[in-house]
Amino acid sequence: MTVPLQRLTERKRESILQAAIAEFRSSGFEITSMDKIAATAGVSKRTVYNHFPSKEALFAEILNRLWNSITAEQDMAYSPEQPLREQLRKLLQTKLHMLADNNLLDLARIAIAATIHSPERAQDMVARMGQREEGLTVWIRQAQADGRLKAVDPEFAAQQMHGLIKTFAFWPQISMGQPCLTQDEQIQVIESALDMFLARYQV
Repeated sequence: MTVPLQRLTERKRESILQAAIAEFRSSGFEITSMDKIAATAGVSKRTVYNHFPSKEALFAEILNRLWNSITAEQDMAYSPEQPLREQLRKLLQTKLHMLADNNLLDLARIAIAATIHSPERAQDMVARMGQREEGLTVWIRQAQADGRLKAVDPEFAAQQMHGLIKTFAFWPQISMGQPCLTQDEQIQVIESALDMFLARYQV
């Protein structure tokens, strides 16, 4: 049975992306070459360039995947009938589940390492992030419109909430190699963050 050409193309593209992630992780962005990525992916250098015109474009696609993962909770819609705490708890549980994914943590390490020495690359990453409004920001805005949260910049409040979470469930794992939170630790972090957020902003 012949595999459709489109599926083969998608497989090659995915192989290239996975090879690039592996090489960026082991050698860093600057040292990694398109030749090495091609060899690791088991494809020709020409095939790599057919999918990605440059190493920067390939890296940008990896950053896009990272951002898509980080904003995965975006589908959580605000409900005027449900208690705020219950809705926020579900959002934070989704966030913590995502932050416990080793593949995502690897992507985040690659992104951070590659942008530390390149302000231009860091600015591009921030610009890409700004193009997509996060789920928690949207949720906060909707809860404000419903009169259940105080008037405050939704992006500011969302960043505060993320800070409360990532202090325990992202930065220690990224910067110091600490293990992901246990289930009990996740519950403790979530409930504490909810206490602080709702005490400040709930009407």
